[in-house]
Amino acid sequence: MKPKITSKEIWGIALPIMLGNMAQTVINFTDTAFLGHLGVIALGASMLAGLFYFVFTVVAAGFAIGIQIIVARRFGEKNFSRIGAIFEHGALFVLIMGSILFSVLFFLSDYLLLWLIDSPNIYDASLEYIKYRQWGILFVCFNFLYRALYVGISSTKVITYSTIIMAAVNIILDYCLIFGNLGFPQMGIGGAALASLCAEISAFAFFTFYTYILPTREQFGLFKAHKLEFKLLQRILKVSAPTMTQKLFSFGVWFIFFVLIEKMGETAAGISSVTRSIYMILVTPCFAFSTTTNTLVSRIIGEGHPEQVFYIIKKVLKNYMICTIPIVVLVAIFPVQMASIYTDDLNFAQLVVPSILVICSGTIFQGIGNAYFEAVSGTGNTSAALYLETAILIIYIAFIFSMTHLTTRVELVWFAELLYGVLLGIFCYLYMKLAKWDRKVV
Repeated sequence: MKPKITSKEIWGIALPIMLGNMAQTVINFTDTAFLGHLGVIALGASMLAGLFYFVFTVVAAGFAIGIQIIVARRFGEKNFSRIGAIFEHGALFVLIMGSILFSVLFFLSDYLLLWLIDSPNIYDASLEYIKYRQWGILFVCFNFLYRALYVGISSTKVITYSTIIMAAVNIILDYCLIFGNLGFPQMGIGGAALASLCAEISAFAFFTFYTYILPTREQFGLFKAHKLEFKLLQRILKVSAPTMTQKLFSFGVWFIFFVLIEKMGETAAGISSVTRSIYMILVTPCFAFSTTTNTLVSRIIGEGHPEQVFYIIKKVLKNYMICTIPIVVLVAIFPVQMASIYTDDLNFAQLVVPSILVICSGTIFQGIGNAYFEAVSGTGNTSAALYLETAILIIYIAFIFSMTHLTTRVELVWFAELLYGVLLGIFCYLYMKLAKWDRKVV
């Protein structure tokens, strides 16, 4: 059968997701760019505290992927009326989960950060950051749920709009609150956290308003009272639980990556903060196209055409390369200029350059690996995806632990990202070739 998915449709889904993913990237970029002018302590603290916060949010992100897979499957089946019920059951779970996550952040953050961070200066600054940022966890959880809904129904322009709002709010308030401009108090790292909190609330308010006035709201059964269905909730959790666990493992290990680097010294933490910020910009297309792979694979299986799955993966990867390679080449040519955005210290900028060059190569392999990984998840075999990544993460963390103890060169530790992308691509490709994933019922 002639494939139905075109490059135009891939870009139609991927581009708004890319811009949507830029929301957290822009927040991280602006926070890091502004705080870099306060010194390596502020850089290291914003990196570690921000990652600590996101360890909690990725649980919600994992749950949202499960919702996205099921919504995309029902959309492909043209069973539109069930989408509202799925979203409502997801919202109930998110409310409970978000409240639990906030409680853990509120009561345990100081103890957990004290256990994880060696530098007293970075620890104190991290507590100041979390003091404000923790209040946004529930809004972030609902924002993930809204994005899952719109990605699942392949209507992703709203994600672009929410990103613009978040970015504008964050940039303006960063400028005002970090340095005390335009009559606002000078709050330093606390100001960056408060700005991010306001940005998250603004996105939630926009998503809610947009969904309420959506012309197809009635067709999808959104904002409509649905009877509580324990079987539906059980099905959602069956798909979502492995993705929640996988996201927690994956991001938790990445957090450990930076905790181990912090133990190499405050300068190493500062270098990695800048490297991470640039890396998140580079891999934004990676996450967008891999999410596109996920929803298209789920949708095409729902339409009854599993034979098109490999065609879709190859088509998505081709467009990913067209998008990513020019950006990577540009950053590789001007690494000092990129690093100088974050600091006035030219010597420090030079220290960041080797790590930037490593992540440029890592970005390409991350895109390939994540596309095949999301294809595995898109088939509904989220447990298989969890097992595959767990095996890779064991190798990944062993490599990081070895490098942080055998060398003082930060860029060698960052080679872990390249290793992860290569292994993810190989393992998931072999699974898609050899496993009987087309028989999975979601």
